[in-house]
Amino acid sequence: MSLTLTALPALDDNYIWALIDDHKRAIIIDPGDAKPVLNAIAQQQWKLEAILLTHHHADHTGGVKALTEHYPTLPVYGPEETLSKGATHQVEEGDELELLNHTFTILATPGHTLGHIVYYAKPYLFCGDTLFSGGCGRLFEGSADQMFESLSRINQLPKETLVCCAHEYTLSNLDFAHRLLPDNSMISDYRDKVKKLRENNQITLPTTLETERLINLFLMTDKPEVVELFKKNVALTTPAQRFAELRRLKDRG
Repeated sequence: MSLTLTALPALDDNYIWALIDDHKRAIIIDPGDAKPVLNAIAQQQWKLEAILLTHHHADHTGGVKALTEHYPTLPVYGPEETLSKGATHQVEEGDELELLNHTFTILATPGHTLGHIVYYAKPYLFCGDTLFSGGCGRLFEGSADQMFESLSRINQLPKETLVCCAHEYTLSNLDFAHRLLPDNSMISDYRDKVKKLRENNQITLPTTLETERLINLFLMTDKPEVVELFKKNVALTTPAQRFAELRRLKDRG
């Protein structure tokens, strides 16, 4: 059975992802706001099957209460940190969910928050705020080492994986990458493409892991041109150390 992927814009720059099967059964990922979801259900006649949560932040969980008021028996899956945000079923590393005749595997990806998880059902990866196109999440709770390991795990998935990030941060991430590597044609060409999309208010997602491996500095910390960036700093000798420095530079603006 085929699935249709839809992104529902929400709040300032969030995307609420929806997967819908041929029978209009739908699952919703990280509903920070209920209104776009309820509007889509009314317009498209979706039959809501489940909600998946990646972490506890309000812009990913804020719509859960209103949605479960409309659908009192609706299962809401999430890590332990989302139980106080409306999750009804706790899931963790290694668990599998059978939804829409597909198997969703849960991977632990601490860094942005300590309990952050992602959901993978080939080819779809719902990665919340762990991986962004051209970037990665801020380290609000976890360490740089944790985030580096989380991204490394994600990077082991197949190259055709569709990366469904939760925010429209692509252009700002590519602006950062272009400042550091102005001569990288893959980054500059992709940045030009993204600029045109955003000028027309078009979404830049999902991306693929194949693309991200070419334009996302946070997945390129073992590449010669990134090694070259930091060659004068003798403290940055490993990919994880270079990752931590990139995250620090990005946070600084």
